[in-house]
Amino acid sequence: MREHAFGKTGFTVSDVGFGAWQIGGSWGEVSETDGRNALNAALDAGVTFVDTADVYGDGRSEKIIADVLKSRGGARPMVATKAGRRLDPHVADGYTKANLEAFIDRSRRNLAVDCLDLVQLHCPPTEVFYRPQVFAALDELKAAGKIAHYGVSVEKVEEALKAIEYPGVESVQIIFNMFRQRPAGLFFAEAKRRDVAVIARVPLASGLLSGKITAATHFADDDHRKFNRQGEAFDVGETFAGVPFETGLQAVEDIRALVPEGASMAQFALRWILMHEAVTVVIPGARNGEQARGNAAASDLPAVTGEVMLAAKEVYDRLIAPSVHQRW
Repeated sequence: MREHAFGKTGFTVSDVGFGAWQIGGSWGEVSETDGRNALNAALDAGVTFVDTADVYGDGRSEKIIADVLKSRGGARPMVATKAGRRLDPHVADGYTKANLEAFIDRSRRNLAVDCLDLVQLHCPPTEVFYRPQVFAALDELKAAGKIAHYGVSVEKVEEALKAIEYPGVESVQIIFNMFRQRPAGLFFAEAKRRDVAVIARVPLASGLLSGKITAATHFADDDHRKFNRQGEAFDVGETFAGVPFETGLQAVEDIRALVPEGASMAQFALRWILMHEAVTVVIPGARNGEQARGNAAASDLPAVTGEVMLAAKEVYDRLIAPSVHQRW
């Protein structure tokens, strides 16, 4: 497992992390036992970065992480959480210091720590990025010792570019995968120049890039891949990376031919992301220990060749870009 400095924070993290949305909810049934097994398997494989949020299972994900880390003891991974999506309605005016502090205090309790390693604004309305007082509030909460570092999770490249104008923003979480390649342009160059950590989320396009989903795959009613196909619950870009389902299946078949011998399609998709130097850590989710171990192993795959990188770009340009490139 390779490691990288996490921007300017002083943390060093594995280049494959653990995304803890699945063990919280909205992915169909994942038992607490399976969630614990998945996280333990990831940590056993050398993962040292865990990403969660206060709304993943209404705190369930954070509490599972706290329990697993307490039971393991020893060196702790860097744990990132998010705040803001508990607002109802979820509007820019809700991003006040009082609300953020309440969310942060709740996450501190859930994660059983006095100071959170990293808090990320959780895909706030675009207007929030134009309100310096929000970031000033985070500076104050950092000075108070409740958070060690803060960053943002965004939907759009433009939001990411605006966010890193604030000197306190030390990380940006953004959707990046073979189906969402726009961040690799201006944003990656600017993040690298400013030494801002980049967390690549939705790396497998909600499972499409695992190569295991077909037109006949059934999704449970509480799985966002069923209830958010058109963005009914949150940004449609979070589900299948915003790619129309049938188009995504077609592209997967073209990509399947690019997967090297001895690797799964999921591992190849993760290794493709790690070919981009600006990416600090990629955070695939896992429903069980086997998936977590497979994800972690992607770090040790050989580099993707230039020829294959070009072939993947051709699939994106031909099938995917017309639907997503300028949208996010």
